[in-house]
Amino acid sequence: MTDRSHEGPTGARVERMTPAPGHPGHPEHPGPATPYGTPEAPRLAVRGEAHLEVDPEIARLGITVQARGTDRRDALADLTRRNTAALDLVKTYADAVEKLETGAFSLTPELTRHGRGERVRAYHGRVRITAELTDFTALGELTTRLADLDLTHVDGPQWALRPDSPAHRRARQQAVREAVQRAREYAEALGTTLTALVELADTGVQSAQPYGIETSARSLRTMTFDAAAPEQPPALDLEPERQHVFAQVDARFTMAPPAL
Repeated sequence: MTDRSHEGPTGARVERMTPAPGHPGHPEHPGPATPYGTPEAPRLAVRGEAHLEVDPEIARLGITVQARGTDRRDALADLTRRNTAALDLVKTYADAVEKLETGAFSLTPELTRHGRGERVRAYHGRVRITAELTDFTALGELTTRLADLDLTHVDGPQWALRPDSPAHRRARQQAVREAVQRAREYAEALGTTLTALVELADTGVQSAQPYGIETSARSLRTMTFDAAAPEQPPALDLEPERQHVFAQVDARFTMAPPAL
């Protein structure tokens, strides 16, 4: 810092410290920007939004395999056999299946009253499997073949987009363009133009279910993977559920002073 001095009204010397260069108080340093607009640089805040409707990229099937028996080992053996049958069936659609995972496993005794005590009446076994498919032509056939297995429950399909889907990027870019266009329209209404972007905040991207019952323009055409299989159940003709992607951004601009 630089020391400067001058004599005050009473003749006393008054010392004044000048901030060093680079310090916010130095004359050459502009200081922190004000969070609000000024008459010389009015600020304009807008929100840009985007809504895309796209085809799903993956379909998830929830498969629950069950077994029941009065003997614990017999129930476990039945559960193991049925679980293997379900996994082997899904693996025959290798090109269509992107992910195959085993979730929860349980073997629970069912107790019943017997005199003053309790005894095991039966054992209930359960295994949860999740299959994720990307080839929807195989989905209808696999669904019906799984449902045709003994003590096997099928949930789905649940349609979704991948986390890194290009649809999310397109929605974000469209939201930014919407914000810029909206800001320009406000500036034009005031007879002025934008001068700079001050801030751009991403408020998030999310996927949502359709507002109503909507389907893709194309239907799922199933194909037979094992034409020699006897008495194969008829395949479901499924329609993929359209996915809705939303994106929002908050943007702040400065604009040239309008002539009001």
